[in-house]
Amino acid sequence: MANLWNLIILDPMLNGLIALSSLLPKAVEFGLAIIIFTVVVRLILTPLTLRQLKSTKAMQSMQPKIQELQKKYGKNKQKLQQETMKVYKEAGVNPIGCMWPMLIQFPIWIALYQSIMKALATTPENLLDLSRHLYSWQIVNQSLPLNSHFLWLDLGQPDHTLILAILVGGTTWVQQKMTTAPSVDPRQQSMSSMMLLMMPFMFGMFCLMFPSGLPLFWLVSTVIGIATQYFIGGGWGYLRPSSTKQSALGRGSKRAL
Repeated sequence: MANLWNLIILDPMLNGLIALSSLLPKAVEFGLAIIIFTVVVRLILTPLTLRQLKSTKAMQSMQPKIQELQKKYGKNKQKLQQETMKVYKEAGVNPIGCMWPMLIQFPIWIALYQSIMKALATTPENLLDLSRHLYSWQIVNQSLPLNSHFLWLDLGQPDHTLILAILVGGTTWVQQKMTTAPSVDPRQQSMSSMMLLMMPFMFGMFCLMFPSGLPLFWLVSTVIGIATQYFIGGGWGYLRPSSTKQSALGRGSKRAL
C-alpha cells in the first residue's frame, strides 16, 4: 500500500516540486516553489472545490427552515431528524454533499505536506530517505540541495517570530467564520464557537512546532480558499455583520421555498 501511495501520488508530487524549484531564482527557489505548486494544485482541484461550495451554499440557504424545525422539535430528536431529512429530500440536497469533495482532496494535501517535509531533508537519514523517492531526472538531481531560506524564514526550521503563526491562525479563523452557519441549538452553537477558536489556535501552534515550509503551504492554501469562497461562494458569508447575515438567510429561505 505504501509503495502504491509513493508511486502514484507522493513521488510525482515531490519530484515536480523539486524540478519547479530549479527553474526559480536560487535566493527564493523553494519558498516560491511551494507557493506556485500550492496554487497549481488548487487550480487542478477547482472542480471539486466548486462542487463543495455549491453544496455548502445550498445547505446555508436551508438554515432558516432547519432552525424552525429545531425550535419546533427541539425536544424530540427523532422527529427532528425525520423532518430535517424530509426537508433535505424535498430540496434535493444531500447533507453529506459538501463532505465528499473535501475527503477526495485530503490525499492530495497529505502528499503535498509529505513532499515539502521530505524535500527539506536536513539530516543524513532524511537525505537517504529522500534519495529513495527521486527520479533519475537531471533537473531534479541538479537542484539539490535546496535553499531553504525564504524571506525571514528558514523553511526547514519552525518559525519562532510568531508572524507566520498569527497569519495562519487569522486566515484559518476567517475561512471558518465565512462558512460556519449560526444555530438556534445552544449546544451546537457552543460547539461551533469552540471550534472557531480551537482550530486557528491549533494551526497557529503547529506553526511553532513544524518546519516553516508547511505553515507557508497552509497560509497560501487558506488565502486561496478565502478568495475562492468570496468570489465564487457569494461574498464574505457568515463573516458579515449579524443583521446582514440574517437578511441573507431570509433571502436564501425564500429562494429555497
